[in-house]
Amino acid sequence: PVTAGSIVVPLGHVIGNEKWRGSEIAQRLQGKIRLIFEDGLGLVDFHLSNRTCILYISEADLVAGDEFKRRLVRFRNASSLGGIVIVERTQISDQYFLAVQKLVVLELGMVLLPVANQGEASQLITQLVSVYVRERSKDHDSNPFLRKQCSQLAEPSVFRTVQQIPGVGKTKALLLLQHFGSIHRLCNASVEELELVVGQTVAQQIYSF
Repeated sequence: PVTAGSIVVPLGHVIGNEKWRGSEIAQRLQGKIRLIFEDGLGLVDFHLSNRTCILYISEADLVAGDEFKRRLVRFRNASSLGGIVIVERTQISDQYFLAVQKLVVLELGMVLLPVANQGEASQLITQLVSVYVRERSKDHDSNPFLRKQCSQLAEPSVFRTVQQIPGVGKTKALLLLQHFGSIHRLCNASVEELELVVGQTVAQQIYSF
């Protein structure tokens, strides 16, 4: 069901699942980026690059039950792509958010980005695509080792996610990612390990979160 890997995404384009044609998110993306619709994307909603895709969970998906959880687990088991999970966090769906956060970040080791609506999601996708374009357009003659390290730390979705933690701004987010290397390791860090990087007060906030 996951055709990921056979998808080739031209730079600056997004390939969207046919089911999103005519949706608010698609209408808002048109004109900002080149959006191409394709059948047969399986579990994936949008491909941002050859390696990164988005799985979108709407308010309706959350309220409807556990089908979206099965979809995420199937994706994680079947695909080697980097999956970003965008979740509509609204007044109605807020009660389900903690459970989704636990599943996506802690159990599946994926990136989770909450949005209020499809309009906000389209802005987020546009930003992510522009960052990928900048990354790819950089001078390829620069030091490949430095470039690899920088692009890992500057993975926009990961960086944004860490900044969502209370008490963590851009600087602390960067320090945490440099120290722990991944969101998964950050989530499993003890208070003592966190204190070494950000001090006692913020370490406690991160641990509680």
